[in-house]
Amino acid sequence: MFYRPEDGHGLPHNPFNAIVTPRPIGWISTRGPKGDNLAPYSFFNAVAYVPPQVMFASTGAKDSLAALRETGVFCVNIVEEAALARMNATSAAFPRGTDEFTEAGVARAECLTVPCPRVADAPASLECRVTQVIELLGRDNFLILGEVTGIHLRDDCLREGRFDVTAFRPMARLGYRDYAVVREVIELARPGEG
Repeated sequence: MFYRPEDGHGLPHNPFNAIVTPRPIGWISTRGPKGDNLAPYSFFNAVAYVPPQVMFASTGAKDSLAALRETGVFCVNIVEEAALARMNATSAAFPRGTDEFTEAGVARAECLTVPCPRVADAPASLECRVTQVIELLGRDNFLILGEVTGIHLRDDCLREGRFDVTAFRPMARLGYRDYAVVREVIELARPGEG
């Protein structure tokens, strides 16, 4: 099958999200004039090491975007398997100003390098300063880039000096309504590495 996105795919559901998988989930927390906000974004990833930087994309001018534009900061919280239901609850279309931490029963803590909340029991949280908000093609598509200014790692996820994802089993977004859980890791050295 081949199709041009502008012509449509002719399938019952759009396959685009199912093609680019698995995608990590950035559970983005912000603080705006109407309070704290927490929402999952599956167009999320790390993009640079030094300084560490991340990106996420938003379709629609959502509360997260409005808050980070005003404050210049956000926090990325990593989603573990145990938090799947709470993460999903924060994806609901709440009225503006709703505190998703409270609605979904998510414990919060304050960030240390930016004035923003974070998920208190997340396996990892990345405190970020906004570096760019870029309008993408289409209607209400935005790319947010941020520099990581502080990193929280949950102690039980550190094993023998490494951040061990099998300790918390991260969630990944697939297409449609599908998710995956990372339960197994395969180590593979690059050619020429000792």
